[in-house]
Amino acid sequence: MSNEATTPTRLAVGDQAPGFTLSDAEGNEVSLSSYLGKKTIVYFYPAASTPGCTKQACDFRDSLASLQGLGYEVLGISPDGVTKLAKFAAKEELNFTLLADEDHEVAEAYGAWGEKKNYGRTYEGLIRSTVVLDEQGKVTLAQYNVRATGHVAKLRRDLGIDSK
Repeated sequence: MSNEATTPTRLAVGDQAPGFTLSDAEGNEVSLSSYLGKKTIVYFYPAASTPGCTKQACDFRDSLASLQGLGYEVLGISPDGVTKLAKFAAKEELNFTLLADEDHEVAEAYGAWGEKKNYGRTYEGLIRSTVVLDEQGKVTLAQYNVRATGHVAKLRRDLGIDSK
């Protein structure tokens, strides 16, 4: 095994999104293919119930009705297990699907896993990222190293949903 840091291959506009099947907070298998025909926001977050991830999830929760009204579905993916996701969803009254990517295979396929630096320490981990897919599963927007606070508002602007 090499000591070199992993540089993720990031998705770009026009790429076909890698398919996946993961367990949701209730333990049901959810496949990306079941979202074909819908615009889908797939966002990757490091850990349920942490301050930044909670803020971001609650922003998606509060914006979900208007996003769905525009034809978007939201999937949140983290390396957390199903039990932790279920507690997070219940505590924060989340109204969209959370998926467990414990082996971070999906995060890697989406370029959302790689080298991170925090307080002078370098390590491998989840890179907060959002990928928006069209009805055919093609990438229409890919954002990496996003900020948790204000991300949903910025995403809405970038998608042309909000003009401000």
